[in-house]
Amino acid sequence: MAGSPLRQQISAAKRIVVKLGTSSLVDETGQVSQPKIDRIVDAIEARIARGSDVVVVSSGAIAAGMGPLGLKARPRDLATKQAAAAVGQIHLAQSWGQSFARYGRTIGQVLLTQSDAGSRERARNAQRTIDRLRQIGAVPIVNENDTVATSEMRFGDNDRLSAIVATLISADALVLLSDVDGLYTANPALPGARRIDEVVTGADLEDVQAGDGGVFGTGGMAAKVSAARLATRGGVPVLLTASSDIERALATAEGGTVFHTRPESKLNAWKFWALYAADAEGVLRLDAGAVKAVTRGGTSLLAVGITGIEGDFHAGDIVEILGPDSEVVGRGEVAYDAADLAGMLGRHTSELEAHRQRPVVHADYLSNYASRL
Repeated sequence: MAGSPLRQQISAAKRIVVKLGTSSLVDETGQVSQPKIDRIVDAIEARIARGSDVVVVSSGAIAAGMGPLGLKARPRDLATKQAAAAVGQIHLAQSWGQSFARYGRTIGQVLLTQSDAGSRERARNAQRTIDRLRQIGAVPIVNENDTVATSEMRFGDNDRLSAIVATLISADALVLLSDVDGLYTANPALPGARRIDEVVTGADLEDVQAGDGGVFGTGGMAAKVSAARLATRGGVPVLLTASSDIERALATAEGGTVFHTRPESKLNAWKFWALYAADAEGVLRLDAGAVKAVTRGGTSLLAVGITGIEGDFHAGDIVEILGPDSEVVGRGEVAYDAADLAGMLGRHTSELEAHRQRPVVHADYLSNYASRL
């Protein structure tokens, strides 16, 4: 639907995040392709010339290290992945820097881990760094820091990272580029597969069968859909299309699939961070009545509805909130240490000492999954 209001909005967006998958940056052997990067940079520079600020989220570090290290297949063990990333990050940054230098522009490399996003202060530091790079005319090139990230502390793929970065910097649009020209109901190579032009609600995804990543990457179509939904929950509209169509994507936002935001369910910056990026330090288990209360929205969590706790958390930490069947309800900032809260479980507020009568998780610091896209 070329020319739709959302596509016009993305086309005119002032601050955009552009995410490139590994397959968009390397050739069939896994080597970084300078011609591919040059073409991408040409399109980005054209968008910058129109007055937009662009932040690039670039995959490809591990793949870029495979060639120089003589690796024929993507490594499976963590140590070799980290070694490949250590080599590949240098090669990838050099390729981006060389390409932008054709326009007299400098790049800045920003390497993040899940633990960086999981700490509110470190997330703010990353935000300030990215914003300052943009202010002084440099293009931030963001990637997951695969050299130190462990399997337990990863974003999982750069699609999710791009959604978190887009929300972190209050981007006006996120453009996800890969080797597929949009979201299809099934593998586009299969008969009957139909491309979806716009996703307004989750109902538009009911017939979609999304696959996993390719030989050089980790994020398949399922990861991209998840990232798009994540970004829209934070108020950032998304265009998903092929990197081969980057010129049109950044010029008019035509082609591909656009994902709408839903203003009525948009999370503020803190709740988005708590729900999707923060490190949870413990668990609160609720009874059915408490689950119903907190998922309505605007209701604080009281001790009377809590049936159990897990973890050695402290006041001010983020905790996971689970229902009676261990279903994930949401997250929040707990007001008590675990040791103090243990003696409060199941008790009405009137039964507690005066200094323990405030909510366990105040409504302003409680975010739930109930109103997903």
